[in-house]
Order: sequence, then C-alpha cells, then structure tokens
Amino acid sequence: MKISIINTLIVCTLFTYASFSQNTLSGNIKQTESNLNLSEVSIYISELKIGTTSNDEGNYKIEKIPTGTYLFEISSFGLKKRVERITISIDTVINFILSESVSELNEIVVTAVTRSTELKMSPIIIKPIDINLLNENSSTNLIDALKNVPGVNQITTGAGISKPTIRGLGYNRVISLYNGIRQEGQQWGDEHGIEIDEYSIDRIEIVKGPGSLMYGSDGIAGVLNFITPKAPIDGEIKTQLISNFQSNNQLIGNSLSNSGNKNGFQWLARISNKYAGNYQNKYDGKVYNSGFQEMNGNLFLGLNKKWGYTHLNLSSFNTTLNMVEGERDSLGNFLFIRDNDADGEEVSATAQDLKGYKVGFPHQQVSHLRLLSNNYFLLKKGTINFDLGFQNNKRKEYGDVLNPTDQALFFDLNTLNYNVRYNLIELKGWETSFGINGMVQNNLNKGLEFLVPEYSLLDNGVFGFTQKTFKKKITLAGGLRFDLRSLNSKSLVLDTLGVPVDYTDSTTFLKFTDINNTYYGFSGSLGISYQLTKSSTLKFNISRGFRAPNIAEISSNGKHEGTLRFEYGSTTLESEVSHQLDIAYFLNKDHITFEFTPFVNLISNYIYSEKLTSVGGGDSIVDALDPVPAYQFTQGNATLLGGEIYLDFHPHPLDWLHVENSFSFVQATQNNQSDSTKYLPFIPAAKYRAELKAQFNKVGKNLTNVYVKVAVDYYFKQEQYFKAYTTETSTPSYTLLSMGVGTTVKVFKNTNFMKLFLSADNLTDVAYQSHLSRLKYAPQNPLTGRNGVYNMGRNISLKVIFNL
Repeated sequence: MKISIINTLIVCTLFTYASFSQNTLSGNIKQTESNLNLSEVSIYISELKIGTTSNDEGNYKIEKIPTGTYLFEISSFGLKKRVERITISIDTVINFILSESVSELNEIVVTAVTRSTELKMSPIIIKPIDINLLNENSSTNLIDALKNVPGVNQITTGAGISKPTIRGLGYNRVISLYNGIRQEGQQWGDEHGIEIDEYSIDRIEIVKGPGSLMYGSDGIAGVLNFITPKAPIDGEIKTQLISNFQSNNQLIGNSLSNSGNKNGFQWLARISNKYAGNYQNKYDGKVYNSGFQEMNGNLFLGLNKKWGYTHLNLSSFNTTLNMVEGERDSLGNFLFIRDNDADGEEVSATAQDLKGYKVGFPHQQVSHLRLLSNNYFLLKKGTINFDLGFQNNKRKEYGDVLNPTDQALFFDLNTLNYNVRYNLIELKGWETSFGINGMVQNNLNKGLEFLVPEYSLLDNGVFGFTQKTFKKKITLAGGLRFDLRSLNSKSLVLDTLGVPVDYTDSTTFLKFTDINNTYYGFSGSLGISYQLTKSSTLKFNISRGFRAPNIAEISSNGKHEGTLRFEYGSTTLESEVSHQLDIAYFLNKDHITFEFTPFVNLISNYIYSEKLTSVGGGDSIVDALDPVPAYQFTQGNATLLGGEIYLDFHPHPLDWLHVENSFSFVQATQNNQSDSTKYLPFIPAAKYRAELKAQFNKVGKNLTNVYVKVAVDYYFKQEQYFKAYTTETSTPSYTLLSMGVGTTVKVFKNTNFMKLFLSADNLTDVAYQSHLSRLKYAPQNPLTGRNGVYNMGRNISLKVIFNL
C-alpha cells in the first residue's frame, strides 16, 4: 500500500508539473573596496542545484531558470558571502557587489528545515563544515575529520574505527545522512563506523539536538548530513586527483575523480583507496593489528531540466579493519598467533611483525552498497522532493587464525529508504512542507556465531513543518512528527556445537526468544530566530525527540570482537523520549565572530550498558576460556546540560590574523542515583581549543588562500564517570599541540591547479587515552602496569589535490 501511494505521487507529479517558462539571470560582480570586476565568483541556486561562475570581466549568466522564488548564494574565497532570495519570472539582470571578509556565518543550510534557508534565520542549531576546513586538518577517517568541531566527539576503537557523538550522545541517537538519505549499517555496534568514502564528501551539516523532523525518529542527539560536491557549471569537465600520506601509521590515500556538465546532464565518477599500517605511540610503540584498508567507488548521474532534476548515486564502500586485542607478554610485547602455527600458540610480535599493511586476526570486512535517487519536481502550486534509496551492508568478522576463512559473524542487512515531501507555495509569507518517510529493513545472520537475531524492521513517519520571517528580522519555525516502528525476530535454538536446530530437548539451549515489538512516538520543534542587529542573532528552540531501542539493546547475547565485552540485551526496554531546550547567540562582525550555544536535554528511559558483577563481587565472566567482562543494557532518566562557546578575533588592521578560541562541555547525570551510578557512561571530557591562524588571500603571483596556523587542544580531566562495578575509570587531562600550513598554487591560467595541506597533530608526542577510546579498557601491560592501549602519537600529514 505504501509503495502504491508513492508511485501514485510520482505519476501525478510527472503529469501535473507546470509548463514553466525559461528565464535568464545575468549581471556583473564587483568588489566594494576597489570597484574592480571579480572573476571566478560562484552563483548557485540551492533548490535547483545549478549555478555558474563569473568570467574575467565579472559577468555571469544562468539560463533556463524556471519561474519561481529561489535562494541564491554568491560566494568566493576571501569575500563576504551574499545570500539573496530572488523571484525570477522574466529575464532578469542583477549586479552584485562583494566586500572583503575574514569570516562567514550566513551559510546555506538544507538539513534542519524543509527548504534552503540562511543559517542565521533558522532557529535550529546547525554547524556547517566545508571542504576547506576538512582538508586543513589531518584525519584517518571521515568522523575523525570532525574532531575539532565544538560539541562533536568520537568513540574510537583504534585509528580506523570512529563513531560520532553530538553533545555526549551517540550510536543510533545520531542520524547520519548521505545526500539526505539515512545511512544504515549496523550503527548500534561499538566498532561499527560510518561507511562513507572520506574523499567523496564536500560539505557536512551538523544539527545539534532533536530539532530536525524530516529524517525520522532516533536523532535525539542530532543529524550529520554528508553532502557530495556540486556539479560543475554547464559545459565544464573537471578531473581531480587527491593524494594523502600520514607518517604515524604510514597511511597512503588516493582518490581520482572526473566530473562534468553538458546541457543539463551531469556526472561524477570517483575511485578511492586507503592503506594504513599499525599506528604507534610513546608508551605502546607500534600497536599490533591496528591497520586498515579501503577501496571505494562512486558514480553520480544527474539530469537538470525545466521540470526540476533527477539525480542517481551509486557507491560501493569496502574496508578491512584489523581489531586490537591488546594482550602482551611480560616484556610488554603484543601477543598473537601466527597463521602458519598449527598448534595455535601465542608468540610475541617482533619489529618485522609490526611493519607493513598486513591483515591480522581478528578483523572485519565491511562492504556497503548504496543506490540513491534524489528527485525534485516543480509544480504550479509548489514543489515535491522524492528520494528513494537501497542499501546493502555486509559485515563479516574473522577471528580464528587457524581457520582463516571461517566467518565468526556475518550480518547481511538490506534497507529500503523513501522520502516524499511536498513544499507548498509560499502563502502570506509562510513556507510550509509536509511529507512521509521511512524504511524497510531485513537482517540475516550468515556466520558461525550469533550476537543478535535475524530481524525485520518497518519504520514509517509523517511530518509537517512551517516557518515565516517577519520584517526580515524574526523567523518563527515549528513542526510536528509521528513515527511508528515494528521490530520482529524469530527465536533461535542451538545444539551443543552452536549449530541452529528446529527442535528443543535437553541437549539444546535457547539463544534468542521471539520479538514482536511495536513502538510509536511524537517529535516536535518550535523555535524563533531574532536578528537583533545586522550582525547579531538570538535563537530560542524547544524540541521533543523519540528513539525506539535497537536490536542490540533488546536482544544481544554474545561476545563481539573488538569491544572487549560480552553483551546481554533486555527485551523490556522502553523508548527514549528527549526534551531539549536550546538558546543561542551569534555575533558576526568584520573583526569578531562569537557563538554561544547552551542547552539542556531531559531524556526519559535513557538506555546504556552496565557492567555485571559475579557472586564474589568481581567481573562476571561468561566464558573462562575467553575471559571478557559481561555487560547488560539497562535504562534510567537522564539530564544532559552543557554547551559550546566559540570566539574568533581578527583585529584591524591585522585582518589576516585569526585568534580562535572554543570551549565545549557536557554533563550527563542520572536522576535519583547514588554517587557511583550518578553519571552516564562514555560522556566526553570538557575541551578547550585555542588556534592562532594567519590567512592571506594572495601571496605573490601564483599563491592564493595561504594560511599558517598553530593550535592547542586541552582536554580536562574526566572525573564524572559511571563508577559502579568499574564500568568506567577516570581519565586524566592532557594537552595536544598541532600545526598546519597550506596554499593554492596557480599554474598557467589554472588558478586552482594544486592545493597543498601540511599538518602535524600531537607534535610533542604526548601519550594519552581519550575517555571515549574503547582501547582504554584493553588488558594491562604487564611490564609497565598501565591499563589499556594508548591513542595515536605524533602524526604528520601531507595532502596534495590536483585540479585538471
């Protein structure tokens, strides 16, 4: 029935769109200070996903624009970005004047609201991150690239696996999007990262809190929307090569792409790879079995016409991730079993064993296939967005070096996503949208072991959202959403060998019981954005979020390699309900940028994992031959409060100098609990970052976008942790020093021919453990008495981008 409704909407759309007239927008772009014509300025229409750049005389022209009102983005590096809402009904000539700027705040956003909106006009707290910022900082994966964003952290398992957290909340509480479609890849797992090619992303929009209503339930922490590059202007073909080398783990990354636009037909093809060896630090040396590999491919095809556009994305993400176990001998050397040792005896890793890009045991092989269709149709009385996606996620874990082809775990997850949104024509200033979206999932177990049961999931939601700007100063926005989710699984009975059987007797045991659960809930958001002056904005937003427990929280029953724990689920868990209040103040003047974003989040039925104890008071060990502590999911009522402060000062006449400071903090407590259970587990420590950056638009004839920076990150001691049953331990403070330099090099007439980014993290080679590192709880080093494995030491990264 749902598919029939969707098909009907598509058919009606194709037969009822208006016969739109084709209009042309043209004009000239000059600089305020010099009155000179500006070339290579981008003019982009976000809704239609089309644009152009100004020529050497500063002139531009965009043809074949359907009649309508659109948000135009006029931007160039080093100049103040302009955002203009313009109605196009006839051929129109508009000239723009841009002034020099060292900061930008009014970025275009598309995640939190139903149509393109200026950042300062949206009451939702959103942080946009563009490709320049991503390139300036070294990273081993896509989530690691966000480590310097206030309020965003990562739960890590070594250098290759990172899971995002927003304001202390992670896992299924963060919705990850790829071009507006939910990313589904067993994100409930501790060592399950994001299956997205880092080199394929051009922009990331971070929504903080449950205020985004368009993308389903679960996102009570927020949303990460990963956006691929814009298509070139009509008639343009581009080829790009990205190469990256990092010293600590000898990471080598490459990405080759070709993109073009011919008469509205757009394409982008990309192949990427990464090879990383074992990372190292001052205390552990090289960490055995911490390397990883990636091989990825992406293909984008698009068609832009007078009726709108249709875009097709096909991507294949493939990675092999070694998993650190951390056991060592009396001399502190890591232990492992050689693949040619029939006796299975552990040996100490030699210097030769730690070299190269070997695949060791245990390890994961993850393949994620994604096919997405994004469509936008122009109607007489509004527009329709229709998105359809299919994803297949195969996650295999290999743990037996003596039987290297045995797949201990093999999850095979299929997901069908759909989004349909109708955007009404503006009525008395109100911009209103409503829609439906959801997903159908099916997960199969094809391995020798069973951590969660096979299951099917059906998720459907309906939402409405509206906003209006009064006198170009006050924006009122709000919406409501209802979600219904059903989760079903069958019981599983195993014999004494752990093989599934269809009978029960004295020799069998029940691994999983039947699950037939239904969850439903309302989400909502109401907020106001008030421009106090042209340069300052005050925001207030209250929101309600809903998250149903995931399959692991309900039914886990087994050890998961890489997590260093045995987990039990609980079938009696109830849905989490979040109520969050955000207040924000933004100031963006020529010589100062200031952001203050406090929040409080009240969560009913917060789900977390708690360590179990034995009768004797020690850790509960399920299997003496494989001794890892047991944990079980439980829940309670929680309060999270905190916020972020950001200050960028660039004093006149030293406009090229940036003195940036940021501070982020979150406190997460359970209500009515004792001291040992008062604080929630895996909450990041408070963090202060100071950065001094010199930035120049042009140096000499051939260098542009030149910068030099030095930064200090101070992580406070984390003493607010879940102490009961030694679930967590305190984490001492530490300070990390980093530096970076970069530029764009002009060759012949190509002003964007080569970009260079050289960065160094942890310059002083500090040995530290992040409070959110899973390896912090790896076995003790017998030689030093230190618990766990430490994070990465000094790392120098060189990234070179060629644009041909």
